[in-house]
Amino acid sequence: MMMVAIGLNSPQMISSESNEKGSGKLVYVIPIENEVERGLEAFLTRATEEAIEERANHIIFEIDTPGGRVDSAGKIGKLLQGLDIETTSFVTNQALSAGSYIALHSDSIYMRPNSTMGASGVIESDGTAADKKAQSAWIAAMESAAEANNRDPIYAVAMADESIDLPELKAPKGKFLTLTPNSAVEVGYAEGIVNNRVELLHEIELDGATIVEMETTFAESLARFITSPIVIPILLSVASLGLIVELYSPGFGVPGTMGVIALVLFFYGHIIAGLAGMETIILLLIGIILIVSEFFVSGGILGILGVGTVVTSLLLAGYDIMHMTMSVAIALIIAIIVAIILFKRIGSGKGIFSKLILQDRTTTDLGYVTIDDRKELIGLEGIALTTLRPAGTALFNNERIDVVTEGGYISKDEKVVIVQVESMRVVVRKKD
Repeated sequence: MMMVAIGLNSPQMISSESNEKGSGKLVYVIPIENEVERGLEAFLTRATEEAIEERANHIIFEIDTPGGRVDSAGKIGKLLQGLDIETTSFVTNQALSAGSYIALHSDSIYMRPNSTMGASGVIESDGTAADKKAQSAWIAAMESAAEANNRDPIYAVAMADESIDLPELKAPKGKFLTLTPNSAVEVGYAEGIVNNRVELLHEIELDGATIVEMETTFAESLARFITSPIVIPILLSVASLGLIVELYSPGFGVPGTMGVIALVLFFYGHIIAGLAGMETIILLLIGIILIVSEFFVSGGILGILGVGTVVTSLLLAGYDIMHMTMSVAIALIIAIIVAIILFKRIGSGKGIFSKLILQDRTTTDLGYVTIDDRKELIGLEGIALTTLRPAGTALFNNERIDVVTEGGYISKDEKVVIVQVESMRVVVRKKD
């Protein structure tokens, strides 16, 4: 009886009369596709745990990846090495860099015609070679992965060390070794060449086994996208831009909504990927509370602490502290530049950005006159009772008056002078 199961929790069974080998056995097929990163690690952890719980007899990893993060590959390698279930890596297209390291941790390797495996040098995000310390550690890891499954380590080392000369494989010194299916079989790195999964199952004597195909959930796919090194700085930049623009616009509109959504997506993706825990969310909430409190308490200390707490929560949520630091720095630089542009453009009342806030004023020259017109206050000197950022309270001749600056920041106890009175709006500037 041949049974093929497609799906996760409710497999669909398709049966036919057969007495093939492997009948009654359970095989899990787990894809390893696209870039190797923490999101893939989280998916493989879930998939292998399910295979263990369901007492699978065999796991097939269908590999098609150009590589990715060395640290993620290291953890995935340990995950595969710790499995008691027999494993097979099926290279459907390419298993390069970190992908070759993962494949070497399986009990057997099969390759599809025209597929490749190797080219595993450590390259930084800017395209340059990693430092000697990182390269040495990675070469040792590749060597260890080959030895763990009784493969000649020289070829694994040559994949990561371009100084190795292997003329018999037409792999001269100066290039990382990349194995074709035939050369992989020749050196004992692949057990065979197959065209498809059906042929693979026949080769490993599991023709009649029940097959369960694992697929990433929507949440896992979204998490893998969000935690990409390219997407992270974009999300943080959108968040900072949205919140900065919102400060210059009345009410809470599209910019602020976009900023909040970007921030929520960032933390959601990192939580699903297993990068962020509740402590990062708690820190974020504390930071937001401190920043909001700054609007009601003078001094500036709460605002600084709030920003620092939010930045700390972002750094803790990331997988690589250096990359997160760079991403946060990029977002802050963009936010500062945009804030300066908005301040200049909006302040001048010109350009498209001037539409973000209401420019109309109820000035006396436009015919607006209040019952209590206090033009006599112009020129009066006093002292700021609160920090003016820009609104606050100042004391003039023993009278407390609500005032606003011309746009600058004036500290508490600074001497100020009234320069303009419009309706109930009293404008002050710092006294020279």
